[in-house]
Amino acid sequence: MTLTFPLAEAADAHAAEAGRKLFAGPVDFFKGVVAMDGLPPADRTEVCFAGRSNVGKSSLINALTGRNRLARASNTPGRTQEINFFTLGESRYIVDLPGYGYAEAPVAVVEKWQRLLKAYLAGRQTLRRAFVLIDARHGIKTVDEDILTLLDKSAVPFQVVLTKADKVKAKDQDRVLAQVRSALASHPAAFPEMVLTSSEKGEGIATLRAIIAGIV
Repeated sequence: MTLTFPLAEAADAHAAEAGRKLFAGPVDFFKGVVAMDGLPPADRTEVCFAGRSNVGKSSLINALTGRNRLARASNTPGRTQEINFFTLGESRYIVDLPGYGYAEAPVAVVEKWQRLLKAYLAGRQTLRRAFVLIDARHGIKTVDEDILTLLDKSAVPFQVVLTKADKVKAKDQDRVLAQVRSALASHPAAFPEMVLTSSEKGEGIATLRAIIAGIV
């Protein structure tokens, strides 16, 4: 039986080298955006990273780029309310979306961020894929469903990246994976493979680099 939403296999040598070379090249912070009129020109292929607060998004971006302080995590969930653009080589952007699902931010701030997020996802023609980060210990939560539904409505293909794989016990991993697969079945924009990662141990990083390098 073919497994629905299998874990991505390790990249072959050619794809892995393409990913390594891409991320070994220049990666720099470009700008933070708080309104649609501040978006950079849509002249590069973009991938974005989304995830609820404390899912390990900054750690994953830093692990991918091999730069410990490129993406900075806020100590206060919901503090960062910018869409942060990073240049990846000469032809790509990595886009870091603010963490969602926090309770500490004022309602007005949350609403403003939600409007910006919806406008960005719906109107950015160079956005090729969203990587939605899910904590491998907990699976998809109700707050994650909101962003997945928004990506469906915006017709933005998204791929689930499971984070903190080193922190989940082997006996629990199959249960969490089954929960995630069940939740993804109702989302038409879901890419048919997931990526299991550990920023701390390096698991899945080469595979994710190769995937990003292959998106044009």
